[in-house]
Amino acid sequence: MTKPLSRRDFLKFAGGALVAATGASLLPGTFNKMLQPNGIVSAAYGDPPNLYLAGTDAWISVPGEIPIYHPDPLAPSPFTTYMFGFRDVTGLNKKRKEGQKGKAQYPSPLFYIDQYDETGNPNEFRLQLTNLGLALRPDLIDEHTVHFHGLRNIIPFFDGEPNTSLAVPIAGEFTYAWRVREPGTYMYHCHVEDVEHVHLGMTGMVFVRPLQNTGQLSDSSNVQIPAGKYAYNDLVQPTEPESTAYDREYSMLLTEIWSSAHWAFAHVQLPNWDEYKADFYLLNGRVYPDTIAPNGSIEFGNPVTDNQGDLIPTPGYEHLLYQPLSSLVRCNTGEKVLLRFANLGFTKQNMTLSGIKMKIVGKDATLLRGRGGEDLSFDTHGIYIGVGESYDAIFTAPAFDPTQATGDGYNKYLLYNRNYSHFNKVTSSGYSGQMTEVRVYPSGTIAAQTGPNT
Repeated sequence: MTKPLSRRDFLKFAGGALVAATGASLLPGTFNKMLQPNGIVSAAYGDPPNLYLAGTDAWISVPGEIPIYHPDPLAPSPFTTYMFGFRDVTGLNKKRKEGQKGKAQYPSPLFYIDQYDETGNPNEFRLQLTNLGLALRPDLIDEHTVHFHGLRNIIPFFDGEPNTSLAVPIAGEFTYAWRVREPGTYMYHCHVEDVEHVHLGMTGMVFVRPLQNTGQLSDSSNVQIPAGKYAYNDLVQPTEPESTAYDREYSMLLTEIWSSAHWAFAHVQLPNWDEYKADFYLLNGRVYPDTIAPNGSIEFGNPVTDNQGDLIPTPGYEHLLYQPLSSLVRCNTGEKVLLRFANLGFTKQNMTLSGIKMKIVGKDATLLRGRGGEDLSFDTHGIYIGVGESYDAIFTAPAFDPTQATGDGYNKYLLYNRNYSHFNKVTSSGYSGQMTEVRVYPSGTIAAQTGPNT
């Protein structure tokens, strides 16, 4: 797609979807329900989108020094590294939306979706995408897509793979609509020139909330499960050991930066991907100790912006303006904490929680249950996370020990990459890797979350 989607183009693609629908109508009811696309295609062009993303570029900050490549001499202070990415421009008028060119967020905005409920109030999730172009590289006219990594039963029209779907050119727009029936932890990314665009930062996480949260489901004894927070439709009471109930949740997106590639794109060069070797390993777009810095100007589903639509810097953390998502885990003793891990780097990683056991309850947006319903969850201190994989881990915050408390009144535990020392040779301080802290406070100290990672 080299031009904005015209009425003729839309009718052509929608017509193909309807032909598929006709064939699907001849299938048994179960397959027909999953595959028939005409209703979902129509849904994309009905109500306003739930989320509006804009693809563009940005400068971010990563500590350390690598001669020639990092910090990039073109980077404006206090930034160091050139990136691609998405920005949440929901609710901005046309002028302010276009003013976000060159101000992408890294990683791309975190968002979440309620599981599709076809029996109650059918709900599609609509994501609108526009392409603002690149502020530093106007010579590059790359298109962009949003690929919902791991989503099952999606029709090609909304898959985001550009050879079988649509890609958005500069100044173009496209609206995706999804009916997501499988809860869990997912990722999304641009699928155009995907090695380059994924590594340069067009990656993010998305959660799907289970229907069980609403209190509509029952256990095997036909006793209603109370409404609450659950990772999956586990169909057991929250007091049962195999329950996926939790009190707080935190996302942990693992990505990487190869400084040579980022420098090359900023300086109108082409990297040789055969020579790939990551220099920085990041959690939610930051490296330690920036991982424990506070959240920036974001509210989930409602970004906080200035009167021009730009993100607002946190005093003392101006270098993290476009890296607003903290990885700091804060909880009260006895609370259950859900950690949602996803890896969109190019290297397998091992994340370890020192001193606290995690219970792995889900993998790749799938509840760990056997074919007969047996519980396959397991306890561990560390998990290997392959490229493109996600894991859901729940831990119970241990009892607060006042003799081990810091001056701020919490017990500290480290969540870090097992290969941490190997990944920290590029800074004089030794800190440039995937590590954060879990801080456990006495009961009742921390107020309830207002969103993930808060």
